[in-house]
Amino acid sequence: MLTRALRLASLAACCAALPVALLHAEQTGAKHRVLGADDSTGRLAIIAADGSVEWETKVSAIHDAWPLPNGNILLQQGWNKIVEMKPDHSIAWEYDAAKMNGNEGKHVEVHAFQPLDKGLVMIVESGPSRIIEVDREGKIHSEVHLKVQHPSAHSDTRLARKIRNGNYLVAHESDGFVREYDAKGNVVWEFEVPLFGKERKGGHGPEAFGNSLFSATRLPNGNTLIGGGNGHCVLEVTPKKEIVWKIEQNDLPGITLAWVTRVERLPNGNTRFGNCHAGEANPQFIEVTQEKQVVWTFKDWKNFGNSMPVQIVLK
Repeated sequence: MLTRALRLASLAACCAALPVALLHAEQTGAKHRVLGADDSTGRLAIIAADGSVEWETKVSAIHDAWPLPNGNILLQQGWNKIVEMKPDHSIAWEYDAAKMNGNEGKHVEVHAFQPLDKGLVMIVESGPSRIIEVDREGKIHSEVHLKVQHPSAHSDTRLARKIRNGNYLVAHESDGFVREYDAKGNVVWEFEVPLFGKERKGGHGPEAFGNSLFSATRLPNGNTLIGGGNGHCVLEVTPKKEIVWKIEQNDLPGITLAWVTRVERLPNGNTRFGNCHAGEANPQFIEVTQEKQVVWTFKDWKNFGNSMPVQIVLK
């Protein structure tokens, strides 16, 4: 593992070699370091607060990524392979879901994964419709089978997370449901994302509509925050399935929402979320207050494009 000094030196050397033309990230509000990934440009990159590229690597299909405490990044390379990449781009660990643990010959796609304690990694497999936790040798330590009403290896799931109570919170894109599973695979809570009386429309951009959600996260107050995907919305839902807060497509002045991806509630009560497939007139990453006042946006149409589902503010 590289020391912090060596990692910083490596990043500095990388940045020094980059042309000024790459300073294209635009931020309103407080400036942040951002990790983003976009499959239309084939790039995962860390963008500094001044807009320069600190570090980057090539990617293809990607929906999830994790910066790790050791300075490495856990990311996917296509729909099957998950890798832990060091700052020097060498691979510390990898797992190929298409070849491991009984998946040979099956159509399997991975859209979510999560580093866990004791070196385990949670992997969510669409197609086989299961969540597994594997060790560094790829051995399964636990397995949970998922409830899927509209089976699809591409859209059984989007993001999923293991939450504090040990359960799994899963965004089922094709079903339009958030479901919480216990360790035995029982559905202990679920919520169907509503259509709000609108008709479904195909596509990925602002003109599309549906309830193909992308993400869900459990809040400290017990509510669930949902990234509404092609419903162009962010929803906060109580355990009793009441919507107590939401942002809709045209609630933010000068911004149009398209495919809403990751969602995060900050300690100060603000909400950050991704805005994918919305076109160059719109930011790809947004932060709002509880009163829906926009306090920060990120837009970078040089290094990223119109298919940027991974957005993470780095501390």
